[in-house]
Amino acid sequence: MRRFSLFMFVVAFVLLTGAMARDRFDLWIAQTDLPALVVPTGTQVLDRDGKLLRAYTVADGRWRLHLSLDEVDPAYIAALLAYEDKRFRDHGGVDPRSLARAAWQALTNGRVVSGGSTLTMQVARLLESSGTGALDGKLRQIRVALALERRLTKDQILELYLNLAPFGGNVEGVRAAALAYLGKEPRRLTPSEAALLVAIPQSPERRRPDRHPDAAQAARNRVIDRQLRDGLIDSDQAAAARSERVPTERRPFPALAPHMADRARADQPGLSTHHLTLDIDLQMALEQLARDTLKGQGERLQIAMVVADHRTAEILASVGSAAFEADQRQGFVDMTQALRSPGSTLKPIVYALAFDQGLAHPETLIEDRPVNFDGYQPKNFDKIYHGTLLLRDALQMSLNTPVVQLTDAIGPTRLLLALDQSGVHYAIPGTGKPGLAVALGGLGVTLQDMVQLYAMLARGGVALPLHWRMDGTSAEGQRVLSAASAWQVGDILAGLQPPAGSPENRLAYKTGTSYGHRDAWAIGFDGRYVVGIWMGRPDGTPVPGAFGADLAAPVLFQAFARLSPQLTPQPPAPPETLLASNSELPQPLQHFRPRTAAFDDALGGPSFDFPPPGAEVELLNGALLIRLSGGTAPFTLMADGAPLILGLTARETLVNGLGRGFTDLTVIDAEGRSAKVSLRLR
Repeated sequence: MRRFSLFMFVVAFVLLTGAMARDRFDLWIAQTDLPALVVPTGTQVLDRDGKLLRAYTVADGRWRLHLSLDEVDPAYIAALLAYEDKRFRDHGGVDPRSLARAAWQALTNGRVVSGGSTLTMQVARLLESSGTGALDGKLRQIRVALALERRLTKDQILELYLNLAPFGGNVEGVRAAALAYLGKEPRRLTPSEAALLVAIPQSPERRRPDRHPDAAQAARNRVIDRQLRDGLIDSDQAAAARSERVPTERRPFPALAPHMADRARADQPGLSTHHLTLDIDLQMALEQLARDTLKGQGERLQIAMVVADHRTAEILASVGSAAFEADQRQGFVDMTQALRSPGSTLKPIVYALAFDQGLAHPETLIEDRPVNFDGYQPKNFDKIYHGTLLLRDALQMSLNTPVVQLTDAIGPTRLLLALDQSGVHYAIPGTGKPGLAVALGGLGVTLQDMVQLYAMLARGGVALPLHWRMDGTSAEGQRVLSAASAWQVGDILAGLQPPAGSPENRLAYKTGTSYGHRDAWAIGFDGRYVVGIWMGRPDGTPVPGAFGADLAAPVLFQAFARLSPQLTPQPPAPPETLLASNSELPQPLQHFRPRTAAFDDALGGPSFDFPPPGAEVELLNGALLIRLSGGTAPFTLMADGAPLILGLTARETLVNGLGRGFTDLTVIDAEGRSAKVSLRLR
């Protein structure tokens, strides 16, 4: 009985001592001061489908990109666990069998043969950047590993490894390694690729494939052998994996849309992932087009492009420069955001406003002649005047004096209001007071805003702000123009002759050249897309001989070719659109008369006393009698837009050289006032 009692005492003492030790051990683990469990990863910018456009390093310059467990090939995970930690799912952070095996191998071989560390212990080491050999370091790893297992799930520990594993140099994490060495995301890996990514972290500097390809290949093959032995792959797959070439260079990380990516990060600096509306394939194609376009164009010429879907107001591609580098082209400057003179690209808006206000129609006649507005005397680019012509032709020919007359009629403030309603930001030089010169590019706008303005035209007169974030919500549209006037302008622009070598596809487009040849523009749209091209020098110096029609227009058509093999058709004319020839128009729309015409007449503008309007007149020996009143001599007499007599001082004269049929006669006095009669000659 005494022996039994003594036995029971010893058992109780051992159990109590073991329990106390276990309690102290548990307390020791529970009191572990864990390192930060949130791993800093580099900012990433993704396209509309989640593909990586651009990546950034973390603060210390390391490439470490976030990777979750469901974003990596399961075959890699299987190979990793089979090679590094077969009992990962079963142990509590430390595998006694592995440690005992490692200790025995070290004792019998006199050196370390295998580490015995579990994946959890490796994560503990990586979290604290601790060494692997010192005893105190190993004990610390064991303690942290045991604490991690109590704090995190197995999958969370595995994700930490995926993001922290070293791969040589400043590359950390499986995703960064896959991009750097394989040029791909780790979502789909071959057995050879998976084995390589398993092998490198064991000795990352000695197995870097870009520096030590032979060592990397040997280590990879050992992992392949283990995969074969464990039944993860068959012999044929193993043979194919061994024959696969090990990469021998490190690839650059994606850096597409660098200006837009920088803008996104500056806009929301606390966001780790930016999901943009850009399309990666289109972005790549246009960046290549930008580089190709500037070949042989000098060292200072620059280019910028913006492509948007005008139906959704999403920006699909944005090229701020041909190369994101500090070259003579100032490639770091985002020229899609730079204020530049738009040249003639604002003219379609002026015409649309004139149509909208009932001042004119595409088939309205207007005088292309010298004009004087209180000392402002705009001239056509080539200093040639074309007399009487249709507004449709005046816009297609991009004449200056007709559009200034229209701007004077609608008022430059009305043009700026249309820009405001379209969400276009602009800067007016000098005093900031708008004058008639704004119609010819006398203000500063950005390429992106000009694309937004043309998207309003393409959308039937309704403005929507362009956006470039997938989570961005577009504001409610605002009507700027009637659907009819927007369609009329689009129809006129679609009738422009395309550049030489470009397809005859009725792309609605307009070119522009700013004063001094500083900016060359081309902006166009079809039934879905709107594209803007700017070319020039970022420092604003002239580009001799540069014209939008010659430089930018061919690039515009090439950009559309990369969007789609065929244009999306323009919509049909809205039901309310007046489709008529000049003779079928209401009388006030047949010939443009500015709002001040009645006042000009009252102030003594010229008029025809003979022949009267609408008359049928018989020529006398082939000559027509002209009798004028009012106005200030000398006069310019024109027939169907062509000069007949210049510097006429007499108020009555015979005019020769007129043919039989319908004729429009125009007289212009020294003050720029005019009168016109339409008649039939017999």
